[in-house]
Amino acid sequence: MLQNVLLEREIYSSEEHKMTRKMIQDFIHNEILDQQDEWEKNGMVSRAIWERAGELGLLCIDMPEKYGGGGLDFSFSALFIEELAKKGVSGPGFSLHSDVIAPYLLKYGTEVQKQNYLPRMASGQLITSLGMTEPNCGSDLQAITTNAVDKGDHYLVNGQKTFITNGYMSDMSIVAVKTYLGTKNEGVSLLIIENDSEGFEKGIPLKKIGMKAQDTCELFFDNVKVSKENLLGEEGAGFKIMMKELARERLIVALNAIGGAEGAIEKTIEYTSTRTAFKQPIANFQNTQFKLAECATQLQIHQTFLDRCTLLLSAHKLTAESASMAKYSATEMHSKVVDECLQLFGGYGYMWDYPIARMYADNRVARIYAGTNEIMKVLIARGLFKELFQQMKATKK
Repeated sequence: MLQNVLLEREIYSSEEHKMTRKMIQDFIHNEILDQQDEWEKNGMVSRAIWERAGELGLLCIDMPEKYGGGGLDFSFSALFIEELAKKGVSGPGFSLHSDVIAPYLLKYGTEVQKQNYLPRMASGQLITSLGMTEPNCGSDLQAITTNAVDKGDHYLVNGQKTFITNGYMSDMSIVAVKTYLGTKNEGVSLLIIENDSEGFEKGIPLKKIGMKAQDTCELFFDNVKVSKENLLGEEGAGFKIMMKELARERLIVALNAIGGAEGAIEKTIEYTSTRTAFKQPIANFQNTQFKLAECATQLQIHQTFLDRCTLLLSAHKLTAESASMAKYSATEMHSKVVDECLQLFGGYGYMWDYPIARMYADNRVARIYAGTNEIMKVLIARGLFKELFQQMKATKK
């Protein structure tokens, strides 16, 4: 019913997109939905689902074929993200693995690093994570204290990371560290650290409000020996790399938000069409109709903007400001839509057995991770006043 009022999205209109959508939907229906309760109890998904996604070609979709990827453009990754979100699937951290870690390796890794990791990532045999956030450091990535001391042919890494998606299951992490800590050459560098490295420990999966099947944990480094060959990009260039690649990560969060909003509206249309009150379907009440009309309108507006951002990213033209707008606005919209939809479910909306309850709990963190929405506003404002800030900086000199 929702598709009756939404414009067809040209970005997903090709025959290849339609076939991919059908395969994704079958994968979710046949191999994911029935396992969610078990995954939530365990605090993580199974390794088998990663390998199955790899078999279907759903991991590293836009990576080159020579590295085991699908060789497609980013719109196919976007489609996968949205379809998972529509069904409230928050367990497997596929997008972080395929759409954050894989591009880091492709753009900044050596040929040896790419050959070593990307094919195994595409097959689902190697699961990855990204170690940025620390207990006392979130959005301010320059303030990290995890450090790597140069020992000639290797580094010794000490420190701690927290809230790490895929952290417990991951076989390899790209970890942000400070090199030359406390000196004039101090900077952020990125190291590839495998989970079997001596001194590398993982905490048990953290208990969260939502996303209960997504393993999230702490990582601990106690004199971990890391070869210089595991340096990703240049030493000291880590902060610049992370800032450049955050646009893609923020777009991923925004895509998840519009997929989640669409799924919530669809579930609510189904529920209100069959649930009765005062001898008539809840959908007959004008309040229900108006609320869903408002939600569908906001979804349509955001879909249009996100489609534009997806095309820009595919063409390597998405700006940090546009990505911040997408992440900030789409996640705020998602939260409002899910809240309105849960209200229309009444008391049943508060029951965990109903998908809308999971959607409500899962979406809240999206306004926090990948940079808080308050930080998004700061970045957007900097873009608006970029010339003024540059003039002020020049005047101080």
